[in-house]
Order: sequence, then structure tokens, then C-alpha cells
Amino acid sequence: MQDSDNLNTFDYYSYSDYLITWNIVDNLTISDEGVYLCSERTMYRILGEHEEVRERRNQLQHPQYSKPELLATAPNQVWSWDITKLKGPEKWSYFYLYVILDIFSRYVVGWMVADRESGVLAKTLISESCQKQFISRDQLTLHADRGPSMKSKLVANLLADMGITKTHSRPHVSDDNPYSEAQFKTLKYRPGFPKRFGSIQDAKQFCRTFFVWYNREHKHSGIAMLTPESVHYNRAGVILQTRQAVLNEAFEQASQTVQRQAASHPESAQRGVDQSAKRNQRIWRSRGSIRTLN
Repeated sequence: MQDSDNLNTFDYYSYSDYLITWNIVDNLTISDEGVYLCSERTMYRILGEHEEVRERRNQLQHPQYSKPELLATAPNQVWSWDITKLKGPEKWSYFYLYVILDIFSRYVVGWMVADRESGVLAKTLISESCQKQFISRDQLTLHADRGPSMKSKLVANLLADMGITKTHSRPHVSDDNPYSEAQFKTLKYRPGFPKRFGSIQDAKQFCRTFFVWYNREHKHSGIAMLTPESVHYNRAGVILQTRQAVLNEAFEQASQTVQRQAASHPESAQRGVDQSAKRNQRIWRSRGSIRTLN
């Protein structure tokens, strides 16, 4: 039996045949031979120091997917597209809404309602949308999740032929395509959105009305409360200047009103100044300072 003081320094390689696949049975086997090495906990500590504690079976190593980072500084640089289900007239019946969205302007550049999810239909929609927006080679990046239509060879070959860069969400990550998901939420929370559509014609008519409203009238919180169409077609600057001019005029009128009130009621104005000074003094004291405002 080895001395307990030498547990850390016993001949590691003399028992290497046991240590490669060591377990409690091996420890008992050595004990039956009249040799006591150490306790189980000590054995695992020593194995860890020699980097022998690990999964002994060959494990499949999943690739590390980086988070997609897309930057758009103008329209028609980055598009996002996705497919959502619309409930049909009966249980377990669905129509499929394809939507392509410009992430800079939030403008819907293309959409389609179909009775199935298909790479062929997706290829047609992408091709027609690029033609309408006059997309040239090496201009556009198209982002999508990892659905079957998004990963289909037909779509991949089309994008390669057109010089469009494609990116995909990470596997099993639901928020890597936020612009399309947010747009679908706007659609399905819209007043008048039915629980079920009676036919594919009903779904197309509703979406036709919705996307006209969304592009031309909807004030989007993500683009300074502008409409997607105004941003997409470079009319945002004029609208923002007009909006700022109205705010400046309103501020000027409010300032003049305050000045007139102060001139007609000087005692009220002085009382307001005194109250302001007292408030400032209290603020200084609350911060632990003995200074007062002159």
C-alpha cells in the first residue's frame, strides 16, 4: 500500500493501462492485487491533471455559427424574406404568404400568397422583385432563415446567377430574422385580420389592401415614424425638414406666449424665479453639498 503523502507522486505510467479507461472496477481490481493507490476523488483529480478526464467516445462537433450582422446604409442593399402561414377555411388548411422586405426602409418590395411552400415560387418572387427594383450584380444581400425554400438549390442557383449574396440565420435561433418577424406581427395584429380566410382569393385581397397601407400610410417606429415608401424612395429628408419647421414654429409661439405673460404679470414671474432658486438649493443639499445657489 502506498503512503497517503505520496498519492500525488505515484508512478503514473506504471498503471497507465488502468488509467486509460479507469473506473471503480479497476480500482477494486488493483486492490485485490494488494495495491491501494488512492481514493476515487483523488484518482479523478490526478487524471484531470494529466488531461485524461473527458468524454471517451467520439462526439459529433457542431460547427460554430457566427451571428449574422447586416448593415444597410441605403435602400436595396439588404433584403430580408420569410414565409408565414395564413389559416384557411378548415382546420389544418393553410395558405402561404411570401414577403420580401428592405431592412433599411422597411418597404415591402415583393409579396405573394400561394397554396404551398415551394422553392420554385420563391425563385419567381425573388426574380420579379429584383427586376422591379432594378437590382444589379453585387448590389444586394438577401437574408433568410433556414427553411426548406430558403435553402433550396433553385434559390441558391438564382442568387448565384444574379450576383446576390445570401445569408442565413443560425440553426434553432428564432430572432436572427427580426425584420420579417416584426412585419408579420404587424400584419396579424392589424384590425380586421381574420381568424381564417375563406379562400386563397380572400387572402390575396386582404394582403393587397394591407401592403398598400403598410408601404404608403403606416408610420413605422423604426424609421422615425415615417412611411416605408417615403424612406425607400428618398423623400424622408423633405418630410423631416417640414416636420422640424412646424416644431420650431410651435416652440417660437410658446416662447412668445411665456414672454407676454411675464410682462403682464411681473410678480408671477418673480415668484417663479424664487421657487426655481429654492428647488436648486434643495437639489444641492440632497447631493450632500453645503453649497447653495446664488
